[in-house]
Amino acid sequence: MDMPHDDMPMVMNMMMQMNFYWGKDVTILFKGWPDNNLSMYILSLFFVFFMAFGVEIMSMGSKMIIKRPIVGGLIRDGIYYTVRMVLVYFVMLAVMSFNIGIFIVAILGHGLGFVVVKFLELAAAETTTDSNATDPKV
Repeated sequence: MDMPHDDMPMVMNMMMQMNFYWGKDVTILFKGWPDNNLSMYILSLFFVFFMAFGVEIMSMGSKMIIKRPIVGGLIRDGIYYTVRMVLVYFVMLAVMSFNIGIFIVAILGHGLGFVVVKFLELAAAETTTDSNATDPKV
């Protein structure tokens, strides 16, 4: 099926990158962002990094809260979970731009967030065991 030549620019603009590539010429999440601008591309790298980092930090959210009312806790946990899932899907969609820089910062954000979460969990466990230990004085 042949297309008129007048429609070709529109079709070419709708094509999506389907393999990994380097470069600042990328569209992440919203049309016109980062708009082929190096400083905006760097800002978008930080944005994706902090979104991925935030996903991992939010993954320990339910462990931070000890006692709460049932209804208030359900509502707050539901909102918390919804925000976390929005971040998860935004990171996924950003990675689907197939830009290697975006992919790398998403992985680094998830990795660093995981390390921070595990460090905080280990510190909390150590504090709990230290407070439960008896201090024998002879």
